Amino acid sequence: MTARPEPVTVEAPATSANLGPGFDSLGLALELRDEVTVEIDPAGTDFSGVAIEVSGEGAEVADRGEHHLIVKVLRRALAEIDALAPKALGDVAGVRLTCVNRVPHSRGLGSSSAAIVAGIAAARTLHPHGALFGDDAALRLATDIEGHPDNVAPCVAGGLTVAWTTPDGPRLVRLDPAVDGVTVFVPEHRVPTERARGLLPDTVPHGDAAANAGRAALLVAALTGGLDASVLLDATEDRLHQDYRAPAMPESAALVARLREAGVPAVISGAGPTVLAFTTASRLDSIDGEAGNGWHVYRLDVAPRGVRVRPGVTGAWT
Repeated sequence: MTARPEPVTVEAPATSANLGPGFDSLGLALELRDEVTVEIDPAGTDFSGVAIEVSGEGAEVADRGEHHLIVKVLRRALAEIDALAPKALGDVAGVRLTCVNRVPHSRGLGSSSAAIVAGIAAARTLHPHGALFGDDAALRLATDIEGHPDNVAPCVAGGLTVAWTTPDGPRLVRLDPAVDGVTVFVPEHRVPTERARGLLPDTVPHGDAAANAGRAALLVAALTGGLDASVLLDATEDRLHQDYRAPAMPESAALVARLREAGVPAVISGAGPTVLAFTTASRLDSIDGEAGNGWHVYRLDVAPRGVRVRPGVTGAWT
């Protein structure tokens, strides 16, 4: 009989993808973390079935059973580790989650990536043969579930990440951004990622694609080299996705335009509708007035570390 492992608590950061021109490739980890404590009882000796407690963001609509995203990811990851293990864990009879959600849902701050990465990190820690499931395999699974690597990469690695996909699977490079933090403007309403992606055209003009390639390269240089705000304003210009998505989030598009007219490098965070601005804390009061009513304004530090597992384990990805 497999011994029941000790519960683990996983902390997964919010993330902002795209950052303007870096569509489906650039991502930034932010110091706002969802926290989930995971317990499993493989044999169901002490408890069986699924029990979930949720507080915070999205608690009113969260699934409390097998369809909860972390439960689905946890079971899939445990099964993939089982396939590598000399002695399989088998179907886990009991799962308990205690979720403290801080990342807003369906707002473009990576709540689904946080859940996915947390589920995989918990599985790697709880499974007695979790060490067999390496970092590349874990990133591949996270990307497969999420659909693209731009949000899961910073959630895994922290800092600023560049992610891409090869025939052998997703890859990432982690960089240290030379920015202390960002300001995010979070609206009350949600925009599902599927809706935002559905507004994108199948093709774009060659000139727009070329412009974005140059801006994305400049953005990496600006964020890692501490270039001045005027360069960062140019570097965050986008022609590939934000204008196409504007009909789904007109207030967000208008706020980005107002901030940029005021000289603030502002973008849609991920698929929106949150707006992210690269600006100093000292300027927060002056740009807060640009938002008007209906926005929650937060100053967030960049998270130098990605997902964390405690106690006793400093990180699920090494």
